[in-house]
Amino acid sequence: LCLFRPAGSPYQPAIEALEGHPEKKFYNVSNLGGAKYDTLPYSIRVLFESSVRNCDGFLVKETDAMNILDWKTKQSRVEVPFCPARVVLQDFTGIPAMVDFAAMREAVRNAGGDPVKVNPACPTDLTVDHSLQIDFSKCAIQNAPNPGGGEQKPPARLSPLKPPLRKPHPCRGHSGCRGSCGAGEAGRTLGPFSAQIENTPILCPFHLQPVPEPETVLKNQEMEFGRNRERLQFFKWSSKVFENISIIPPETGMAHQVNLEYLSRVVFDMKNFLHPDSVVGTDSHTTMVNGLGILGWGVGGIETEAVMLGMPLMLTLPEVVGCELTGTVSPFATSIDIVLSITKHLRQADVAGKFVEFFGSGVSQLSIADRTTIANMCPEYGAILSFFPVDNVTLKHLKHAGFDKAKLEVTEAYLKAVKLFRNESSSREPEYSQVVQVSLSSIIPYVSGPKRSQDRVAVNNMKSDFQACLNEKSGVKGFQIAAEKQNDVVPVQYEGNEYKLSHGCVVIAAVISCTNNCNPSVMLAAGLLAKKAVEAGLMVKPYIKTSLSPGSGMVTHYLSSSGVLPYLSKLGFEVVGYGCSTCVGNTAPLPEAIRNAIKQGDIIACGVLSGTKNFEGCLCDCVRANYLASPPLVVAYAIAGTVQVDFDTEPLGTGSNGKSIYLRDIWPTRQELHTVEEECVISSMFKELKEKMEKGNKRWNLLEAPESTLFPWDLKSTYIRCPSFFDKLAKEAVPPQAIENAHVLLFLGDSVTTDHISPAGSIARSSAAAKYLTSKGLTPREFNSYGARRGNDAVMTRGTFANIKLLNKFIGKPAPKTVHFPSGQTLDVFEAAELYQKEGIPVIILAGKKYGLGSSRDWAAKGPFLLGVKAVLAESYEKVHRSQLIGIGIAPLQFRPGENPSTLGLTGREQFSILFPPDLSPRMTLDIKTSTGKVFSVIALFENNMEITLYKNGGSLNFVARRFL
Repeated sequence: LCLFRPAGSPYQPAIEALEGHPEKKFYNVSNLGGAKYDTLPYSIRVLFESSVRNCDGFLVKETDAMNILDWKTKQSRVEVPFCPARVVLQDFTGIPAMVDFAAMREAVRNAGGDPVKVNPACPTDLTVDHSLQIDFSKCAIQNAPNPGGGEQKPPARLSPLKPPLRKPHPCRGHSGCRGSCGAGEAGRTLGPFSAQIENTPILCPFHLQPVPEPETVLKNQEMEFGRNRERLQFFKWSSKVFENISIIPPETGMAHQVNLEYLSRVVFDMKNFLHPDSVVGTDSHTTMVNGLGILGWGVGGIETEAVMLGMPLMLTLPEVVGCELTGTVSPFATSIDIVLSITKHLRQADVAGKFVEFFGSGVSQLSIADRTTIANMCPEYGAILSFFPVDNVTLKHLKHAGFDKAKLEVTEAYLKAVKLFRNESSSREPEYSQVVQVSLSSIIPYVSGPKRSQDRVAVNNMKSDFQACLNEKSGVKGFQIAAEKQNDVVPVQYEGNEYKLSHGCVVIAAVISCTNNCNPSVMLAAGLLAKKAVEAGLMVKPYIKTSLSPGSGMVTHYLSSSGVLPYLSKLGFEVVGYGCSTCVGNTAPLPEAIRNAIKQGDIIACGVLSGTKNFEGCLCDCVRANYLASPPLVVAYAIAGTVQVDFDTEPLGTGSNGKSIYLRDIWPTRQELHTVEEECVISSMFKELKEKMEKGNKRWNLLEAPESTLFPWDLKSTYIRCPSFFDKLAKEAVPPQAIENAHVLLFLGDSVTTDHISPAGSIARSSAAAKYLTSKGLTPREFNSYGARRGNDAVMTRGTFANIKLLNKFIGKPAPKTVHFPSGQTLDVFEAAELYQKEGIPVIILAGKKYGLGSSRDWAAKGPFLLGVKAVLAESYEKVHRSQLIGIGIAPLQFRPGENPSTLGLTGREQFSILFPPDLSPRMTLDIKTSTGKVFSVIALFENNMEITLYKNGGSLNFVARRFL
């Protein structure tokens, strides 16, 4: 099995002791590779180390390692095996894998073996994060205008859904305060509460004190445990009896976040033997870990299960695109600006199906949050992964993430010894397939508006662009204001003072932490800017309706713990609640005097918000221009009081010292942001997650589960069932059996996707799966989804080819139906397959080009196998799906070039006989004989001897099971 096996590797002489830590051993692959190794991209070096460490002469050969070392000439030309250090699963894709392991234990026991030996060969973490459904929804904290002050004394009782009503007050430290916050500065400051805030997801916005979890959360969690009790009990049994598997229970966090914040090792230390951390996972966000210097990407359920079984992952040696970051980031550019700009460059560079690796002087300017966000957006630009080698920024992050000093020292020493540490001062960079250059200096901040989110405006052009909007005809951007009226000024009395409104005046400013602005750095930037502004003596005009709507209590927590929340409050940006507010038009009316002045002077007043919606009038009927901006820019425009400002040449206002204060004077530096982010956000997040992992949760801890070596299958269960993959398991594999007189189950065309094949989504009431569940006494309300029932092969088999868009040529229209030829009946695909199996008749599938296109799905192979499909005969295959068919025991056969069912005159109504010779070899030509007497040749699409071995064993599951025997 593909595990750490130093004794079996021909590269054992390369094992060395780590300098300064003689008890730690590792393969010094940098010495093995010599000058060639030094030119390899860092990501390819990880592949090389894995091949050296796992070389056994069968699954991983010496030629594989040498092919990787010769990456420069072999890229895109050869397939190589990769043995990841670990696997990450989420529960939907994880349950069929764990059910297979439970079934394998039983099969090994029945065949005379020791079931205790059946364990995942690769460390596996399974996060239960896909079970939650929203059965109940209600805003936990009602929107209320400016509830940030009020009495400091907490109420005797605090209902989670009905916070105490407070008298609205506009207190901002102005002399005209009429609120009920009490006299003096002490009545307004939030400082005294900062130390009392716990790390809890829900905080009272009135007092910033912890409150009970909202009723909706508790109810949804209760429903989750009730609906999924069988699955959760099975997971808990798995965590007790299997070695090499850990289960992260519900309510802990999402798979990609837990992977990033808790499971990542960076360097594995297995009994004092060191090697790089690497991972494959069934979650599409697995690529995030590349931001930490951990090679990883998302794959399908079959691939992850194969890795768990100890099999290597086969991949074409990839091209690696080097993305060189140069220059210095603009002081006003936020993390969001940087991430979106780099994403745009990579999308234009055609990096689909390739590795991307970052290098250059600009890399060190990116925080770990920036890097993981860029790595997470791989699907946006099509790359397999985007890799950031470990550097000093990574080590600093790991320190805040909880790595102790000794572990950090070993990590740094090892990575430097094998040349996997990016040295910023190094003059020599790796060689890449191609290089894409991105100048960070060219990345400038933008806002969107004034009426549509897609109309982007560079901040340094904002003043001139708004002037152009005044001139343009009324439309998507224009307001058509006559030239002689563009400089109109309307005086207005408000709270005893006179103010002047003009075109471009800001009357609404809302800092909202949602969607693209949930990145901690941009919210902290707003807070730090507010702090510097207050310290400089700048204020926001009292008539501007300001608000702060954090996406969660966690945002409030880190704004408070970093000490910036009181300063935001001082400028009027007080916490108004946790929910969609300004974005959806839930804004309290503007003061009457301001509304009248705007209407009287036909003023184009502006709203600025860090949200997602800015169409005309969406915030208020008298606010016609609305701009989407980053949180710090919202604060900046609020202070300026107008969008008609050139931040480069015009001041925001006059400070307490009488001097002009420019935006550049108070804008936080990236270094300041990184420091506060690491110390106030990262360390807090990791501490909370660690506590959750150690404590578990009450429901999970109280959940009862068996502790027997074999799982006690409940024959009445509709969620967990022992699959039939091992029904014919014997100690020795039998030669491939001939397929005789097979009927065609389905006659399909081109581009049949895994979505057409695999069960997914809700269970249709008229489907075969629904009929099965109904026969078990369930009502449609209790059907749940195919994803939730992936541990029941009876449901999943019935859902295979149940897609209503399936176009079977036997039927002539989209429908999940086929013809059972012995009887002539038109039936559901499952019902026809079931009849064929009862009659002892094998079935095959005829298909066109690109069979198995789309996302990798385990049941796209498992389902057809359980339907009795022995072979698929297609014009071409999607590469991953072809290997999955072999992995489950289905033969992938391919028509010869230029041939297809039409050219061969096949109707699909014939019966087919295929003979597999004992000496089956890669891409061997086989003859197929039909019941009409026609004989034609096809290609057995096995690419190597390992695939033939798997097929002869009936797939990877049976192959590994025999190894345990």
